[in-house]
Amino acid sequence: MALTLYYSPGSCSLAPHIALEEIGAPFALVLVNTDQGECRTPEFRHINPKGRVPVLIDKDFKLTEAPAILLHLAAFHPAARLIPPSETGLVRTIEWFNWLSGSVHAVAVRMIWRPYDFTVDGSHTDAVVAKGKEELASAFAMIDERLSAADWAIDGQYSVVDIFLLVFYRWGNRMRIDMKSTYPAWTQHTYRLLERPAVNRALAQEKVSVWQ
Repeated sequence: MALTLYYSPGSCSLAPHIALEEIGAPFALVLVNTDQGECRTPEFRHINPKGRVPVLIDKDFKLTEAPAILLHLAAFHPAARLIPPSETGLVRTIEWFNWLSGSVHAVAVRMIWRPYDFTVDGSHTDAVVAKGKEELASAFAMIDERLSAADWAIDGQYSVVDIFLLVFYRWGNRMRIDMKSTYPAWTQHTYRLLERPAVNRALAQEKVSVWQ
């Protein structure tokens, strides 16, 4: 099988999983149990020295990082129309991905879930978490505002950005943020995503819910 995705349920690898369902090409899934440290084993680090999922194998081509994988799948399967075809569709996609991955995920989310990565003094972790929550609330409010203007994130067309946003919405629920009340436009966006068969197939295969 040409396409193989190494994934962990509910992680950022959920987005490439959904994209694979959308493009309709045959693919295989390889479960990596991150809770048990499988991503840190020598066997997995041979596949990805970064020790993280997702990893996509496309024939003899190996790719890491969820945004890069999403762009790769969208670009090489244009019939799925996962990048808006306007003159700015691609650069707007990259703009969203840089911010979501480089700031929202790598900083705010990690400050909440992995505060020890941001301080050498364990007594400061509460302050790190508090700052992370502040940064995340600001980012989530911006996302909600953007989605209040259109059904989808870019040019009113469903794209890989919308798929990636679902991961962050789910993470908000896992953090016990009242996503439905606090971010109504983003919640409606999520309901639109849940109308798509590809999204529901991926969630069912990973045995995860958007709401918890």
